[in-house]
Amino acid sequence: MNTVIASIVREYGPLSDSVHGVTYDGQSIWFATGKQLHALDPASGKTLRSLDVSANAGTAFDGTHIFQIADGRIQKINPQTGEVLSTIPTPRGDDSSGLAWAEGTLWVGRHKDRCIDQVDPETGAVLRSIESNRYVTGVTWVDGELWHGTWEHDVSELRRIDPSTGKVLETLNMPSGVHVSGLESDGGDQFFCGGGNSKTIRTISRSKQRPAP
Repeated sequence: MNTVIASIVREYGPLSDSVHGVTYDGQSIWFATGKQLHALDPASGKTLRSLDVSANAGTAFDGTHIFQIADGRIQKINPQTGEVLSTIPTPRGDDSSGLAWAEGTLWVGRHKDRCIDQVDPETGAVLRSIESNRYVTGVTWVDGELWHGTWEHDVSELRRIDPSTGKVLETLNMPSGVHVSGLESDGGDQFFCGGGNSKTIRTISRSKQRPAP
């Protein structure tokens, strides 16, 4: 397994509040702060607009809609208007954390359950589960790779795992005192990481050395 110290490329903040979920629509970084979703310009660092919608955990984008965890449900949101179009229950109670969109489904991190569920976005049915040995925060897919954040005992990591077995294939250790709440890929060689109560979003370089599974 390849383990390196994560390289922080850029930091945005202080933002308006603690950062929960994070996603990226190809132009703006969206981040959840509890009662609002905000769109941030990654070039200038300015917040472009805000939506008044419950948003206290993971955030995802499917190419058209934003999906947002809040209070035991996953909301499907029109990012232009903030209208909640539909909802499904979060899997297995209210411990959901990270959220990602891939393969036409939602991938839901379950924090203290140390698990990631693949979920049908229409019904909320759990299609399969992947076990972890760490608390799960943010979740993202990039280049066919499944990554998730951890935050446990004041230590955070980004982990690439085998989506079939949950085996850890690669680890980016966050510097001391730097924590990961939400997680999203920019579709290339960088991650956007929510910084929890630090009210920041950090851009992290994805390792260029790709170890074999």
